[in-house]
Amino acid sequence: MQQAFARSGAGRLGILAMLVAAILAPTGRAAAADEDLLSPRRLYHGVDRPIPVVLALRGRTEPPAEGFTLLLIGGDGTVVDSAEGIEPGEFDLASVLPVVPDLVRTARVQVIADGEPVGTPLVVQPLIGREPVRTVRDLRPDGETRYTRIIGHGERLLDPENEDDRAALEAMMASPDWDPGETPEPSGFRIHPDRDVVMETDFGEIRIDLAPESAPNTAWNFRHLAEHGFYDDTLVHRVVHYDRTGRRFVIQGGDPSGTGNGGPGWDLPMEPSNLPHDLGVISMARADHPDSAGSQWFIALSREGTARLDGQYCAFGWATSGAEAIARIADVEIEDVETGRPTHPPRVARMRLVPAEPLTPGEDRRLSRIRAWWTPPTDETPEGRRPR
Repeated sequence: MQQAFARSGAGRLGILAMLVAAILAPTGRAAAADEDLLSPRRLYHGVDRPIPVVLALRGRTEPPAEGFTLLLIGGDGTVVDSAEGIEPGEFDLASVLPVVPDLVRTARVQVIADGEPVGTPLVVQPLIGREPVRTVRDLRPDGETRYTRIIGHGERLLDPENEDDRAALEAMMASPDWDPGETPEPSGFRIHPDRDVVMETDFGEIRIDLAPESAPNTAWNFRHLAEHGFYDDTLVHRVVHYDRTGRRFVIQGGDPSGTGNGGPGWDLPMEPSNLPHDLGVISMARADHPDSAGSQWFIALSREGTARLDGQYCAFGWATSGAEAIARIADVEIEDVETGRPTHPPRVARMRLVPAEPLTPGEDRRLSRIRAWWTPPTDETPEGRRPR
């Protein structure tokens, strides 16, 4: 089910069709930014408070003749608000882009100069609590192991067509112990320059685009741990190249202890991410309890093998490069097939943050995800007579 970006109308959108047409570039995504043209004065901002931000020239000697343009863009590329003729200096983002205070889903502010996206986007994340997670006890495909299966959030089912889940939710609601939970209300915003995360592994680098529009707190948790060295010199301690049906599954890391039982010392509330577990998507590993994720991540190796994880685990980003590194990690020798422990676990030397690329309005960010499984190049040199 799609959610609206804001609690009120998008506002001044009459100019957007012409503006977007002028900005769209046939060459695809713009080059990565070196600097943050737009930056907030602080990280957190309360409800109905000014949001002071600073627009800098960053290498330019003067602003564009018509001033800068600001676009408020959703994760699917939709432009939901805009402002033109913005001059360098400090201003209140909430006044310049009136839709910002009404956002209920994460969006980004992109600076436009002379018709081109420039600089790193500014992430605007509403701080909104979640609805209670609804679960049932179920059997895994082996017919023996019981586990906790998520069926929905609040009064919303993951699969409204599932009659068993609908009956289970109706029984919960009829119980005297039913807890409807508090109605989630915005309490402010977390605003920061957008960053990607680069994993430096034994087999090369993997670049991750974070998706706070799908799982804001999970994406922020991963970014925080990566930025502050938590993942440095950790192992990919679990590799399941193929599941029981022969479909590519996952590679997993993020545990400093290397045992598969370690974490950061806290548990993350499960977020209802709408990001499918496709090839290259990164998600949070957890124990049986929905709120037991912490630092361990996994990368999906195929849609066929990991589609069943949708809604059960919290996906929060995707790999935009590093397909070869992912494939080579997935192909290492396995010491213990039952646990997926590699004979020589690949190492993540460190993770680092890099500026996210400028956004092209009208372009869905998810199109940047790696699309195909990497295979080694073949030698196409024709066979001929071998020299003696």
